[in-house]
Amino acid sequence: MSMKKLSIQSVLPFVVLIAVALAAAFVAPEADFDPTKIADGPQYNSSDIGWVLVSTALVFLMTPGLAFFYGGMVNRKNVISTMIKSVVAAGVVGVLWIVVGFSLSFGDSIGGFIGDPRTFLFFKGVKSHAPWPLANTIPLTLFSLFQLMFAIITPGLVVGAVAERIRFTAYVMFIILFSLLVYAPVAHWSWHPEGFLAKMGVWDFAGGTVVHITAGCAALAGALVLKRRKSHEQKAEIPPANVPYVLIGTGLLWFGWFGFNAGSAVGSTPLAVNAFGTTNTAAAAAGLAWMFFDVMKGKKPSVLGFCIGAVVGLVAITPGAGYVGIPQSIIIGVVGAIISNIAVSIKQKSSLDDTLDVFPCHGIGGMVGMLLTGVFANQLIHGIKDGPEGWFYGNFSFFLIQAKAMLIVVVYSFTVSFLIFKFIDFILPIRVSAKDEEEGLDASQHDEKYVQGTLLVNSGNGLEEKQNS
Repeated sequence: MSMKKLSIQSVLPFVVLIAVALAAAFVAPEADFDPTKIADGPQYNSSDIGWVLVSTALVFLMTPGLAFFYGGMVNRKNVISTMIKSVVAAGVVGVLWIVVGFSLSFGDSIGGFIGDPRTFLFFKGVKSHAPWPLANTIPLTLFSLFQLMFAIITPGLVVGAVAERIRFTAYVMFIILFSLLVYAPVAHWSWHPEGFLAKMGVWDFAGGTVVHITAGCAALAGALVLKRRKSHEQKAEIPPANVPYVLIGTGLLWFGWFGFNAGSAVGSTPLAVNAFGTTNTAAAAAGLAWMFFDVMKGKKPSVLGFCIGAVVGLVAITPGAGYVGIPQSIIIGVVGAIISNIAVSIKQKSSLDDTLDVFPCHGIGGMVGMLLTGVFANQLIHGIKDGPEGWFYGNFSFFLIQAKAMLIVVVYSFTVSFLIFKFIDFILPIRVSAKDEEEGLDASQHDEKYVQGTLLVNSGNGLEEKQNS
């Protein structure tokens, strides 16, 4: 059997990973922080630790859920390639976060713009460090792992906009650069007490700006750089590969989102209960709103419509889940679904090829959520001293702060993401060849594809048939 000639592109990722592994071996072990040795200091709460552990696992479950959600909507010849791009973020960001990602997001603030990468380089000092000031009943290690799950799913969201035409190696590079240059700075701005958005008075409970607006704007940038698929240019009607996959993905996302939002209370508290309730209610209302709005436009009620609407509702409630009341989450879900539905309709009439409508659903949905948090936040709900009070209750200035932060994050995320995609395209072809696109990325990028319940894998002598178990 002949071996293919090795190239720098094929060798470099493995060499970098080995170098990181060797460097990590020399990080000195450390004992856990012991709060009992500090009088009148923070004390761990076993209930809070238990809930955040569960929430961390729930948020991780959203990544395979997203893979099913996206994988079910693309062309049959691109199912696996779409799913792996979401899932591989768990590997790439899972290592990157330990090395430097957590430091950049939550390390000692440098001017309110970024964390000092030396603070927790290679996770050094995290176990022995005092708890995070805003989560002082759980170990800092647990707080970091909970935040890691948000960092994993964010670049995974972008996959839907560039599906069916981006090279796998190029997307892995995008994950790294996006995590370092977009996600980490915006997380620091919003969630670090010294971050400039936090000091400006911006409130983002679980990631409306940090996750959904950044991902949505990166999706728009990616779609513009990669340009249109051949099938999009020809206006070919491509049915979803597997609608039950979409339904399964929606269920996993909805289930995991309870950890995403209610877990962001970082404790087993009434605030978590409120976030749990607003999350479920907004998703339910948005799913119905999307489906009924489609019916009003002359379409038939569909599984896809309800699923997409429910996810948009989850997106819209994310920034305000712990700040708004459960009744108000109904209008947030409904408004978010209707605006995103209209945005999808406008996009479909344009030349923009955002494959799975990531910008209209996640980007626009996150923006609507941020603004409506500025409308409906109420101190009676969250009970936070000096916490947010919305325009609906007489505080127009808070709405303006949310709107200003939204614009800052939109401009920054889109601009930097656009430059990232352009940079990647400069150093290696970001888009697959026309032949590979026609063949499908499952086969051309991964030597794998599913055909009517049969898995075809590369045995070294071409694609070989194996029955699925």
